[in-house]
Amino acid sequence: MDISSLTVSEIKVLLEKGSNPAAGLLSAMAVDKRSAVKDLYNRYMVLQQKKDALLQRHCKMQSYERGLVGSGSGLVAGVDEAGRGPLAGPVVAAAVVLPADYLLEELDDSKKLTPAKRELLDAGIKKVALDWAVGVATVGEIEMLNIHHASMLAMLRAVDGLSIKPGFLLVDGKFELPDINTAQRAVVGGDGLCPSIAAASVVAKVTRDRLMDVLHLLYPEYGFDRHRGYGTAFHLAALSAFGPCPVHRRGFAPVKQLIGGRK
Repeated sequence: MDISSLTVSEIKVLLEKGSNPAAGLLSAMAVDKRSAVKDLYNRYMVLQQKKDALLQRHCKMQSYERGLVGSGSGLVAGVDEAGRGPLAGPVVAAAVVLPADYLLEELDDSKKLTPAKRELLDAGIKKVALDWAVGVATVGEIEMLNIHHASMLAMLRAVDGLSIKPGFLLVDGKFELPDINTAQRAVVGGDGLCPSIAAASVVAKVTRDRLMDVLHLLYPEYGFDRHRGYGTAFHLAALSAFGPCPVHRRGFAPVKQLIGGRK
């Protein structure tokens, strides 16, 4: 393929046209003497290598998940929660049922993704998922039950919210869900190993972040839109200055110590 008469802009259009540019175009770019064309070619190849690595990782995660579940288990729901560690706000869980032939190559543990990437994946997950649901345990329930049992409650509510009954649950963490008849398996680090759990982690995290943005409007002095309730230096300084608000977890050490110090 002869691209010597094409401008760099025209080559870029050809390169971006469709997902698989002609091999002849890439070969011609590789030997083109123009530095701008070489830069364009190198950038494309680096991006392609990253995409290939993500795809390979995604396929590996799919295989790992299938191995955990086994054959004949029916639809699989991944279950995960967000918000165990913060000093304020609810704990939020999600359950996601993905189709067998889905492809979200950048899907990963939500903690490893940027907020912008989580937002994009959240939309993509909800578009391709066969079903998804979220469950919430309030601050009052966290204080009454403790964070572990409140997290279990939120995950149970997420599973109960599914309109499709899955044949198998993959639950992130060390513990299976209590009082449920569906076959299940707890997977430590599952949000980085199983696509369905990773999808649930993204949906749970995005949902909780949006809830914390709402709480920020109610209690702007604490900066919930910045730290989502986690114990950052800014949050601790605000707690010291203003004391806890109704959505702070009074049983958590920094808040509890502050309340005790004010008595």
